[in-house]
Amino acid sequence: MTGSASAQAPDLTGLNLVFNEDFKALSVSSRGPGTRWIAHTPWGGDFGDARFADPRPGFPFSASDGVGRIELRKSPDGHWESGLLASVDRSGEDFSLQYGYFEMRAKLPPGPGVWPAFWLDSMPPPTSDDPSIEIDVLEQYGKFPAAFNSTVTVWPKAGKGTRRSEMKINTVPAGSLSQAFHDYGVMVDPQWIVFYLDRAEIWRTKTPPEHRHGLMILVDLGLGSGWPIDQTPDPSYMYISYVRAWAPAPK
Repeated sequence: MTGSASAQAPDLTGLNLVFNEDFKALSVSSRGPGTRWIAHTPWGGDFGDARFADPRPGFPFSASDGVGRIELRKSPDGHWESGLLASVDRSGEDFSLQYGYFEMRAKLPPGPGVWPAFWLDSMPPPTSDDPSIEIDVLEQYGKFPAAFNSTVTVWPKAGKGTRRSEMKINTVPAGSLSQAFHDYGVMVDPQWIVFYLDRAEIWRTKTPPEHRHGLMILVDLGLGSGWPIDQTPDPSYMYISYVRAWAPAPK
């Protein structure tokens, strides 16, 4: 079930800031542990036409004057490389949150083929048959500069059910997401998942009843997703001012 947007701002009353990446310093490693971010999905699955690189000095992650940057570029061997940040490592440690408000402020890269994203994902314990819940707050395809997608997907474990998904295509002025910084947010509570652009509600959908685990934060600059990459600007940059999360105060 989905609902229409009402342009209301997220109500952060009673919520506490519990995650604040302000990019004053980078804390990222290949696969952890001990850093705020790892540079791969904790389940080990890369995607798209660019490989997600292990961090090395100045690439694919950098930070300057409180702004983080993810760089997408073609390496000397002809392969594209880029970056992904995940807030949980392979052991399931570090930051995740079941309910609360999540927000990123970013300026996206222009050009066909780029595929930036800000998303949340649960990772149920290996002993659990629960499906994982993926919430794509922002998924933008450079081929379509006047829109971005928001999606909620329930991913069952093999043989344990059927995948189901709901998606909203959000229209924006063409090129606006790459011309300035914007806020991309989502409020997750037991009843609703509510999406925001610049703190104005743009879509809501019912929270899946299978949502029982914490959500990790992921930010990446992907490539392709089935769209041509022969005209993708090399290099391309995604700039991030902050990534934050607020949790309900303990009762």
